[in-house]
Amino acid sequence: MIIGISIALILASAIMVLLVLLHKGKGGGLTDMFGGGFTSSFGGSAVVERNLDRLTVITGVVWFVCIIALGLLLKP
Repeated sequence: MIIGISIALILASAIMVLLVLLHKGKGGGLTDMFGGGFTSSFGGSAVVERNLDRLTVITGVVWFVCIIALGLLLKP
């Protein structure tokens, strides 16, 4: 069970990084350096941004639940 939660945590972490990098940048930061041109042509509509926000929040909740579950299972 601990191994399954650990794998879910690793997957949620990787997906979270990808989703955060896909968000539209507000300035000339890391988002522009790592594919700002791709996101500006890809995520032009508000619906896409809203769905990306929802996926990011859901992935964050899964990540948080995995952290709490591992903490409770590994508690001495």
